Amino acid sequence: MQHITYETLNKSEEIFRALADRTRIRIIRLLLHSSDACVSELMDALRLPQYSISRHLSILRHAGLVDERREGIWKYYYLVAKPPGFTEHLMEAIRSGINEKLLETDLDLFARRLGLRVDGKCVVGSEGL
Repeated sequence: MQHITYETLNKSEEIFRALADRTRIRIIRLLLHSSDACVSELMDALRLPQYSISRHLSILRHAGLVDERREGIWKYYYLVAKPPGFTEHLMEAIRSGINEKLLETDLDLFARRLGLRVDGKCVVGSEGL
């Protein structure tokens, strides 16, 4: 049995706070269905402005749930490969346990937006959505 320490309790609280927002749940849900996404792809799928998406991604990064990599002018965001302990179970619950119309619409728009990539790279614009 794993003992709870002050550090793990603080990290758990940080993760729960990060997941306590509907927009961040929506972002996590999209990233669970793709290897990565750039901010413009998330903006188009969620129909939210850049500053909102960036702020939510920053909170998710700080909680250790999401990370980023730069490729040219683009930053790609992705889920941390091996989330700590119970977080893996939370991710699975988000992936399969939430069936809301809004989240299904997000996934549909996200899939269509990812389809606009050229050679697997993010592109500007959302024509055709």
